[in-house]
Amino acid sequence: MIDISESVMQFLLALIVVGPLVGAAAALLPAPPGLKGKSPDQAVLRHGVTVTGVILIAAIVLALGFDHDHPSKMQATTDISWIPALDVRIHLGVDGISLPLLVLTALLTFLCALYSYFKMPAGPSPKAFVALILLLESGTLATFAVLDLLLFFLAFEMVLIPMYFLIARWGGEQRAKAAWKFILFTLLGSVVMLLGILLVGLKSGTFDMVALASDNGRGLSTSVQVTAVLAIGIGLAVKTPMWPLHSWLPDAHTAAPTVGSVLLAGVLLKMGTYGFVRILLPVTPDGMHTFAPYLAAFAVAGIIYGSLACLALARPGAKGDLKRLIAYSSVGHMGFVLLGISTVSPTGVNGALFANIAHGLITGLLFFLVGALKDRTGSTDLDTLAQQGGMALYGKAPRLGGLLAFAAVASLGLPGLAGFWGEMLALFGAFKPAADLSRPAFLTFMAIAAFGTLLTAAYMLAVVRRVCMGPHEAGAPKLADVQGYEFAAWTPLVALTVVGGLWPAALIGLTDPAVQKLLAGGIQ
Repeated sequence: MIDISESVMQFLLALIVVGPLVGAAAALLPAPPGLKGKSPDQAVLRHGVTVTGVILIAAIVLALGFDHDHPSKMQATTDISWIPALDVRIHLGVDGISLPLLVLTALLTFLCALYSYFKMPAGPSPKAFVALILLLESGTLATFAVLDLLLFFLAFEMVLIPMYFLIARWGGEQRAKAAWKFILFTLLGSVVMLLGILLVGLKSGTFDMVALASDNGRGLSTSVQVTAVLAIGIGLAVKTPMWPLHSWLPDAHTAAPTVGSVLLAGVLLKMGTYGFVRILLPVTPDGMHTFAPYLAAFAVAGIIYGSLACLALARPGAKGDLKRLIAYSSVGHMGFVLLGISTVSPTGVNGALFANIAHGLITGLLFFLVGALKDRTGSTDLDTLAQQGGMALYGKAPRLGGLLAFAAVASLGLPGLAGFWGEMLALFGAFKPAADLSRPAFLTFMAIAAFGTLLTAAYMLAVVRRVCMGPHEAGAPKLADVQGYEFAAWTPLVALTVVGGLWPAALIGLTDPAVQKLLAGGIQ
């Protein structure tokens, strides 16, 4: 790691949060004459790649300069008074919990911008598209970096508008309906969440997340904590999405353009679970312990429901949409994240944070691959893709078929790949939850969730069999295999999925000290 002064670290974090916002404004301006090139459209797409590339480099440098010996300590902190009357502060900082999410967001947004440069989705002008992608990036990065409850809420809401327009303007069939469903669900959840945030801030006298975490709920009565967890939890659960508040997700994913689906699955879903860990666990511990069994029950219901929905879609003759299937698989995977959080134990919460990152890498890759399949065949309908028993992708486009099989086995949690560790640690956490939680209840949840992993394997292998295998007649037309720009956009996700599976300590070493401190109420 490299030695970087605190002032440079502060600048890097500020750049990461504000840089995409400035880039979004610049994307809407006319390009300077020297940068227009032959095509103004290509110039603005190149601008998107450049800005997201700079933000990714800044995030990597921030990660290299991060003090890995003290990951529980807030680093690169900026604390400036913004609205003194409400004691709202521009308070930024990163620790071992938020740093991996910052890097993941910067990486996925850059890969989406790079992919769009070569394969811009059909729709209105690229100017608005690039500006929306950058606005989305800024809001997401701010969510993971801010340490003030009201700022967190503002950043949390900031991503809704760009994602709504990405679906509504550049999406596929039923895009208007899917976009409205997305924004109505998330806005209704957010209204309730704001009431919970105001309750915590007014009762404790501060909106500062670090001060609230250190207080560990001592300034809040149990009834206030329970009310706050219910209100804030609903808003976070919609974004996660937790069953039964998930129904906006399959429609949004099915209608969204490829890069919209990648960002929605890889980044936006993480904001909800991050809120559970960053806000509810340390600020309202009594409320979380009260609701933990119910959260676990909803989590395992989501695991089973998501898996059964995927099995139904994968069945021959069901007219199942492959994008919709992967969206439902996200409901199941995020169920494991919520199960880990509900154990209120270091093992479970570390598992939840690991599963968050793994899901972002693997499901992001799956949506890229399905988008590529649609570009080549014009359809994501499984029955259309798998005519006469199988599409034989291994024969028609072997590299594409191999990558799809890799992403599928990574998603089902094959040992040695990143998808394995998060789910395994969440199950271990349920095996031994926090001392005051009912162990028999959590052992039951663990058994149901473990059964869910078998169902996941069943539907993922069914997809691989139907899409990748099948009779390949000699002389049958071949599909275009992986192109150079696709190779560039997908290789980092494949590499990190393997590295995460073989070297989980790299991530757990960052998150564990921060989680231990969080659960202890900032006291170590």
